[in-house]
Amino acid sequence: MADGTSASSDGAGSEESTGTVLLALAANLGIGIAKLVGGLLSGSAAMLAEAAHSAADTLNQVLLLTGLRRSRRPADDDHPFGYGQERYFWSLLAAVGIFVLGAGYSVYEGVKAIRHPEPLHGVLVPLVVLALGFVFEGASWLKAVRQLRGEAAREQRSLRAELRLSADPTVKTVAFEDSAALIGIALAAGGIVLHDLTGQAWWDGSASIAIGLLLIVVAYVLGRENMRALVGLAVPVELRDSIRTLIRDSPGIDRVVELRTLQLGPGDILVAARVDVDDTASGEDIEAAAAEVETRLRTEHPEVRHVFLDPTDADVEARGGSS
Repeated sequence: MADGTSASSDGAGSEESTGTVLLALAANLGIGIAKLVGGLLSGSAAMLAEAAHSAADTLNQVLLLTGLRRSRRPADDDHPFGYGQERYFWSLLAAVGIFVLGAGYSVYEGVKAIRHPEPLHGVLVPLVVLALGFVFEGASWLKAVRQLRGEAAREQRSLRAELRLSADPTVKTVAFEDSAALIGIALAAGGIVLHDLTGQAWWDGSASIAIGLLLIVVAYVLGRENMRALVGLAVPVELRDSIRTLIRDSPGIDRVVELRTLQLGPGDILVAARVDVDDTASGEDIEAAAAEVETRLRTEHPEVRHVFLDPTDADVEARGGSS
């Protein structure tokens, strides 16, 4: 027995995520150009690494916006559950972009600076650029964190738990990217100042390599999270338990034999359950029970969009039979 689906989307959250990504895109594009100019003028490997970092982040924001736009498409015959999982695909590409463009170039510039050291041509320009970059990246980071905190408050969980459990990969990607950007700016500034004070290019090169290693960690974390979602991720345990209880306590349901959940996208959950119903229930009674289950689930958890119930004889199931 299958119950219907809903074609609505997570509109408000999606619009908020779009605003967060657009702010990050503007910040990265502007400051990335400034970092490139500062790196070329000063000859700093760490500055050039930061320019590559911003270039990678800018490309990634474009990918995230693409994922947001494409994920809003309505369900069709080829994709009956919609396109919500496209967000995970494009966020995965963004993680690859961080690794290849940001991390790869940063490590390359760092090794090059250590093997073939060159003097700095002034530190004022790169430090001013980095200071401005910290302000703009900080503004983008604050917006992403505020959105995450708002979502965490709605879900009644901590910010750390929200980062781990949130089904929206877009804002998490921006938050991780901006956090890495702020740390990267601090590393670059430290490398430039120490290079200038000691005359040793090793500091500048090491800062560039450290930025690359930081980006590798960020790319790995984001890639792993999006990979888990793409291969079929169940909802968090707390939500799963709540869904099980709501089904079990619905009139006409004796027992939940098996429960499967699937996160199809932010604000889009599929629930499939094998349930034991009253042996004396008529077809009409079973239909009424299914309607009650769906109403309860969607009232308590609006993100549950698809509900499928399969009446199963629990006694036969326990003996290894088929329903």
